[in-house]
Amino acid sequence: MSQYHHGVRVVEINEGTRPIRTIATAVIGLVATAPAAFAGITATASIESTAADSTVVYTAATVGDAGNNITVQHIDPQDTDQALSISVTGSAITVSLATDSAGDIVSMADDIITAINAHATASTMVVASAATGEDGTGVTEASAVTSLENGENEAFPLNTPVLVTDILTAMGQAGAEGTLYAALDAIADQAKAPTIVVRVEEGADQSAQDANTIGSVTAQGQKTGLKALLAAEQRTGLKPRILGAPGLDSQNVTTELVSIAQSLRAFAYATCFDCATKEDATAYRENFGARELMLIFPDFTGFNINTQSTIAASTIGRAMGMRAKLDQTVGWHKTLSNVPVNGVTGINKDIFFDLQDPNTDAGYLNAADVTTLINRDGFRFWGSRTCSADPLFAFENYTRTAQILADTIAEAHLWAVDKPLHPSLAKDILEGINAKFRELKNAGYIVDAQAWLDAEANTETTLKAGKLLIDYDYTPVPPLEDLTLRQRITDSYLVDFASRVAA
Repeated sequence: MSQYHHGVRVVEINEGTRPIRTIATAVIGLVATAPAAFAGITATASIESTAADSTVVYTAATVGDAGNNITVQHIDPQDTDQALSISVTGSAITVSLATDSAGDIVSMADDIITAINAHATASTMVVASAATGEDGTGVTEASAVTSLENGENEAFPLNTPVLVTDILTAMGQAGAEGTLYAALDAIADQAKAPTIVVRVEEGADQSAQDANTIGSVTAQGQKTGLKALLAAEQRTGLKPRILGAPGLDSQNVTTELVSIAQSLRAFAYATCFDCATKEDATAYRENFGARELMLIFPDFTGFNINTQSTIAASTIGRAMGMRAKLDQTVGWHKTLSNVPVNGVTGINKDIFFDLQDPNTDAGYLNAADVTTLINRDGFRFWGSRTCSADPLFAFENYTRTAQILADTIAEAHLWAVDKPLHPSLAKDILEGINAKFRELKNAGYIVDAQAWLDAEANTETTLKAGKLLIDYDYTPVPPLEDLTLRQRITDSYLVDFASRVAA
């Protein structure tokens, strides 16, 4: 600006509030087994020659579509007495064929196969072999550049977060064995929700399965099992907010699931593992004190097309799908409870329920913070409570409101970090947050909320250190859990009986 200029300058001043977008909430994080899942296809190419038994088949060394990038060419060196040689440039393999004293090609298919499979680099890219029914003794010819093709990736690599946006297609790739197919089917019955799948290996017994499901971190830094969900956002661009491991959620697994949910600011659903009675379920609930967990007892049943019988119908998968459906259609302020569930035909335990009587099986379970299942105008989850030790987060939607507000407000202010800390910046931040609160209030997601700047907290010292502290409070929307209707009998409506008759 100090430079001399005879004319007009334009300086952009980009101040003012920024719109705040609510984070994606209907994102499912699913951990499951699927030993028969689609294993992928290796890319292949065949280079044929005129002579019999001269075809060389090239198969990518690894499964997946990366093999489709590999090319192979057989070339005539156009010289006499040349030895067979292999060269690799990037993903291109070139085979320079051997010639005799007359300059004729003398390399047989078997010579090329041996050379390729012994080459330090080429052998890591492809495996060479003779065509089926051929012995490789035919003399080969020069060829055009040939690409390997038809390679397809494994659908669900072990311990790798995979984003599923078409659940029906994913079901076809899951295979009938393990827990993945049933969980995807349960989710699909409720909603079309983005689902991040982590496939874990089946264990020989419960302890081995728990270890595989809980996971660890390898020496190379790869997270496995449930811990792989922590890497989901970096790999897929979405953070899972609705977590579960249907069919695998033992007490050990659920304990780890809670920890993962807390790290991701997500909510987890789990069964009351290995509980036969409502008393077992309420005792099991005492093992947990986290606001991020809802326990469910007993299980839905439904018809399974693979076994052609009625079996447990992935209740936790249906809870996850229902949670995503409600997020998409109503909002995260509505609890899971009292919404018809699709795709189920029964409940595997007798649960006594009466809408007006608190002394029922359903009432007993709900009083102990266990969500149960009922059949009233369709099968439904019944109960809205978490395992929280803090009454402030007793309800599922209270926890999710806290999580979603925290991430929505925080993630929306990346733009403000490292901006010059003028009073106008603080004002813009406050106005943006309060505008978002008004939007959420008007939409019914919260009762109300307000952000403000506390002058006593923002001292000269803290401001000089580049620190700005903004407070906000909010009131989540309580679910109507206990409705009391006060009924009175009166004779007052008989006082004017005669006049009513005359009229």
